[in-house]
Amino acid sequence: MASPILCGAAAGAAGTTALNAVTYLDMALRGRPASSTPEQTVDRLARLVGVRVPGEGKQREARLSAIGALLGVLTGTGVGAAYGIARSLGWRPSVATGALATGLVAMAGANAPMAALGVSDPRTWSFADWVSDIAPHLAFGIVTAATCAATSRPAEETP
Repeated sequence: MASPILCGAAAGAAGTTALNAVTYLDMALRGRPASSTPEQTVDRLARLVGVRVPGEGKQREARLSAIGALLGVLTGTGVGAAYGIARSLGWRPSVATGALATGLVAMAGANAPMAALGVSDPRTWSFADWVSDIAPHLAFGIVTAATCAATSRPAEETP
């Protein structure tokens, strides 16, 4: 790929797909419902900045859910793009190190707004809650780092 940003964003999109797959697998295996924290975060953030999400009842709930999911995709592609830029600037971690770094950054990018807005407090999470959050973000990191490494040109070929 020509651009480190595009390469990273594509890798982040692949990582986001992996994160979603692991999340849905966990939901299917344990029979747990989807988390409502993304839409709660969108709702609180909208109120904080004085924006009204239109609609009433189910229609508004659907919009909040969709915006929450879209923000997750934006976070994943953004983290991937940042990883691509870091690699283009000379940071060439192993896939394992890159996976941990991108997974942790994505996890922080998802959880920090929720904690800051009072939607969720990670200090109160159970072990199962932490596993349900760490496993998908680790999958994100692995797929993002591996995809970026596989699609990046070797340093000697970079113009």
